[in-house]
Amino acid sequence: MAPKKEKSDSENRKRFSVALKKEIIAKYENGIRVSDIAKEYNMTKLTISTIIKNKKAFKAVNVISKQRSKVLDEVEKLLLMWINEKQLAGDSVSEAIICEKAKNLYNDLLTQTPSTSADRQDFKASRGWFDRFRRRTGIHSVIRHGEASSSDEKAAKAFVDEFAEFVKSEGYVWNQVFNCDETGLFWKRMPRRTYITQEEKALPGHKPMKDRLTLLFCANASGDLKIKPLLVYNAENPRAFKSKNVIKSKLPVQWKANSKAWVTRTLFMDWLTEVFAPTVKNYLQEMDLPLRCLLLMDNAPAHPPNLEDDLDSEHDFIKVKFLPPNTTPLLQPMDQQVISNFKKLYTKALFTMCFQVTNDTDLTLRAFWKEHFNILHCINLIDKAWSEVSHRTLQSAWRKLWPTCVPERNFQEFEEESSPDVVHEIVSIGKSLRVEVDDADVEELLKDHQNELTTEELVAMQEEQMKVLQEEHSSEEEAREEITSAEIKEICRKWNDVQEFIEKHHPNKVVANRVINLMNDTVLAHFRKILIKRARQSTLDHFLVPYQKRPRLEETPDAVLPDIFMEGDSSSKH
Repeated sequence: MAPKKEKSDSENRKRFSVALKKEIIAKYENGIRVSDIAKEYNMTKLTISTIIKNKKAFKAVNVISKQRSKVLDEVEKLLLMWINEKQLAGDSVSEAIICEKAKNLYNDLLTQTPSTSADRQDFKASRGWFDRFRRRTGIHSVIRHGEASSSDEKAAKAFVDEFAEFVKSEGYVWNQVFNCDETGLFWKRMPRRTYITQEEKALPGHKPMKDRLTLLFCANASGDLKIKPLLVYNAENPRAFKSKNVIKSKLPVQWKANSKAWVTRTLFMDWLTEVFAPTVKNYLQEMDLPLRCLLLMDNAPAHPPNLEDDLDSEHDFIKVKFLPPNTTPLLQPMDQQVISNFKKLYTKALFTMCFQVTNDTDLTLRAFWKEHFNILHCINLIDKAWSEVSHRTLQSAWRKLWPTCVPERNFQEFEEESSPDVVHEIVSIGKSLRVEVDDADVEELLKDHQNELTTEELVAMQEEQMKVLQEEHSSEEEAREEITSAEIKEICRKWNDVQEFIEKHHPNKVVANRVINLMNDTVLAHFRKILIKRARQSTLDHFLVPYQKRPRLEETPDAVLPDIFMEGDSSSKH
């Protein structure tokens, strides 16, 4: 028998090319970075980016696939986002709840997707579909057996007694006990009645601002140590970072990124070992306390259940204790008005920034919000708001879980501090901005951060994430040809010298002037516009540092954040 003919490389490439591209696209949409995919498949980042850019064409190769599968693909993407939001809110979910949500998403999307009656097949969210979805997405740790409830008072009460006995037997003092928790922040969201928001709703086809990031906050029970927050965004290098040459390690947050802006186990472990551990170690040494601490947290998927086993010996002073399922709203300290107070203070800082910009520059609120407010400003506001969360708030947050560690005077002071003073201040600043807003609008805005997202909002969030990622890819390509302001100024000076030489020595003055004018109008004008735009941005940026020490004019007159955040000479590199 003749030997079996081996297929050529070209045949193999042809056979697997579409499947491979779909596989790459699927990994990208599940949150894996372009650089990581490129390494895995031994391809260049440009090749991977091109595949992702043309994903619609690759996905459409199999014409046989039915409309139902396309809708289901979107359902599963939105379902993952919804599950993550539930986790951030401290809610657990069961298989039945996930399947019910999947059916609702499917029906909502089907009404928005043109299809024939033959395509409109029933989606029953069967056990088989759920098992496949769980295997594909790795959400095993999210699922609770049986029905999930929003709170379990019996388990919470039992844990209070258990926790008190544990810290007593182990000899922990309140300086050594920490709690951490994640929360989502829609950092560009305004109260619904502001004219910016009204304008959004009036624009045909325009989606409300759904750009979200995730923050992880952590502090100790004594309230005198706040850990640098972890911030996860959906772009590694936003345009604002590149334009200001930001040094990420000097930001007041630990900056991390993935396509969904989620805290993953890897990112959590990075924060724990790179930020939490060294900060706590230095603090305990300065306080002359034993080198040991307790970290209390919920059992979210990003928090590894075997965390202590994964830590190196240098971090063995960290002990971990998990809250029981469905007790987060009742017991978790960060959920006892710490995070909600932070969001009030963030909104106040945001309104204050808007007032200062519109008061000190010729920008309108709409122009600033649409064209200038960016993630760097947001980071500055986060830093300010977190720094203003008081010791009393952080201490009193433990009153339900560990009441014996909270000074008696703090209970009354906490209630006073939780009064709506901050809300009144936000309303007052809003009126200064001539924005129609009242207490109810601000409270509604804060509740919006906690309310479950609708299908339309999930879709808008997904589109916003993809938009940011596309901008990041395009800015990476632009960066290859980026020119500094110093280079433009230098070439303009040289052109002035050339222009003077031609005007002085060329025999035909008419021809010389025509060419010089043509160069000025069609070539040099482009570069001068860049300088003018950067100069305006620099002037604006000078007004956007109200909460940090302003840099000296001779150092960084155009800093959007303090000069410690940036690298190099910002006067020559913008």
